[in-house]
Amino acid sequence: MTRTLGTPALNVALIGYAFMGAAHSHAWRTAPHFFDLPLRPDLTVLAGRNQAAVTEAAAKLGWSSTETDWRRVLERDDVDLVDVCTPGDTHAEIAIAALEAGKHVLCEKPLANNVAEAEAMADAAAKAAARGVRSMVGFTYRRVPAIGLARQLVAEGRLGQIRHVRAQYLQDWIADPSAPMSWRLDKQKAGSGALGDIGAHIVDLTQHITGQTLTGVSALLETFVKERPLPAAAGSLSGVAGEGTGTVTVDDAAVFLGRFSGGALASFEATRFALGRKNAIRIEINGSRGSLAFDFEDMNVLHFFDGDEPDETAGFRRIVVTEPGHPYVGAWWPAGHGLGYEHGFTHQVVDLVTAIAAEEDPTPSFADGLQVQRVLDAVERSAAANSAYTEIKA
Repeated sequence: MTRTLGTPALNVALIGYAFMGAAHSHAWRTAPHFFDLPLRPDLTVLAGRNQAAVTEAAAKLGWSSTETDWRRVLERDDVDLVDVCTPGDTHAEIAIAALEAGKHVLCEKPLANNVAEAEAMADAAAKAAARGVRSMVGFTYRRVPAIGLARQLVAEGRLGQIRHVRAQYLQDWIADPSAPMSWRLDKQKAGSGALGDIGAHIVDLTQHITGQTLTGVSALLETFVKERPLPAAAGSLSGVAGEGTGTVTVDDAAVFLGRFSGGALASFEATRFALGRKNAIRIEINGSRGSLAFDFEDMNVLHFFDGDEPDETAGFRRIVVTEPGHPYVGAWWPAGHGLGYEHGFTHQVVDLVTAIAAEEDPTPSFADGLQVQRVLDAVERSAAANSAYTEIKA
């Protein structure tokens, strides 16, 4: 920590302290201990509606003070950046207000609950950038070293012309029909179900790795369990059901085909009903010169097929992405000592802080988040219309 003592502070406010809030808190604490950052993150204030709960969370996660109204956070002179880790229905209001107040913003994905909100956020971000105020959307899986290497191989032309893209995000955490309702199953709060929660990640990842955008989709959505038990009263054990049932208003699974701007065909699957799959993000890309494959459940490995090798020795190469020269890895452990889920969030902090100090716009931008939102919207429209193909309009 001594290497950061003379470094200017970046005072951070975090809105929300549940799963994502804890992951972001860990990243803000950890980043300056392993990376030489141009600004030193200071965990200034944690905001949440329940005073007792937010006070307890602040003590656990390392925040110096608390607020129970996010609007008070924006009024504070000791806040430089606002990190939004709330449900999707509040992203637009908080992020736009923070940008207009001159605060840098990091906003969890998906950027918003609909295209109109995302457009307003991207517009606010563009106006703020002209004043030197930066913004970024939190697609953290971009920061997995193996994903960084995959993007590098594609950019170097090692795969040639991209022809096929396959992507899956498989989970099973609500496969049990007795699992209680949560905000993630309420369209008003979450925007969509598996589509926006996890499908947004594989849309962003495939566009990021290929350097291309989706231009159209043909989709199916399904809700397998349409009624769920209401959660137990506050203070009860987490995950325990209460009395009565609630209606699930989002998709449980999304399957769609797509076409990329470079002509490649694509298939996507996002589900929270794949029993035995806990967090399986699977990406395979086939090009004219080679292929690559990745599975987050083996996140330190990238499989690469070099089509330029002789047939007699050609085959998928298993690359353990833990060498110092691999993206982000040099700041961590010796080769062979793998990284975990939380490291992507730390790398996100590193990239954001570096961009702010350099007075540059970080990526993925709110405009990037808007583009993903347009894909999600096209998927929903295609599924609703039973359409063979729905264009994605800019």
